[in-house]
Amino acid sequence: MRVGILGTGDVGRTLGKAFVTLGHEAKLGAREATNEKAAAWVKETGPKASQGTFADAAGFGDIVVLATHGEANDAVIKSIPPERLEGKVLIDTTNPLDFSKGRPPRLLVGQTDSGGEQVQRAAPKAHVVKCWNIVGHTSMFRPEYAGGAPDMLICGDDAEAKQQVTQILHDFGWSEVTDFGGIEASRYLEPLCIVWVMYGAKTGAWTHAFKVLKK
Repeated sequence: MRVGILGTGDVGRTLGKAFVTLGHEAKLGAREATNEKAAAWVKETGPKASQGTFADAAGFGDIVVLATHGEANDAVIKSIPPERLEGKVLIDTTNPLDFSKGRPPRLLVGQTDSGGEQVQRAAPKAHVVKCWNIVGHTSMFRPEYAGGAPDMLICGDDAEAKQQVTQILHDFGWSEVTDFGGIEASRYLEPLCIVWVMYGAKTGAWTHAFKVLKK
């Protein structure tokens, strides 16, 4: 499978390397095709890794991963010709965070809308699935916890897209995946990022995750 990664930060580089580790090809996309972070990542990751613009990465991928800052999502998606996302699974890992008043951050949108819904509106012909937004990048691939397997919580409007993302998560080592329904459930999954940040700030540790207990 070919995977287009939109974003060159910790999340994008981590997920890109994970896909390559599993035998897939990954292209890291940035505003400029010559992005230095992407170039260093390609050199480190090997021949199945490549780089380009956001549009290049979107066109390359059989699936596409959105891993930019949440506030930049609209501009990033607008920079991509719509046909390069049409019909594709678009995994939204982002949170609409506002750091303007310090930490912990606030959400730029909530209650009646969400970043996930905004992404779906910006890319109406893609199948957006919210995923990986509730853990740190170091826990996204092959998470191991003394207390047992954590849950990854996802949501999206397309059932087949969520099935595909669930299989990807299983391949990534997430044995437990909980589907919260349509993309509007992002209104509730995105605030969990704030809970995650607040606990990290209190404890000084950033490797925690969530678990849904079932009786």
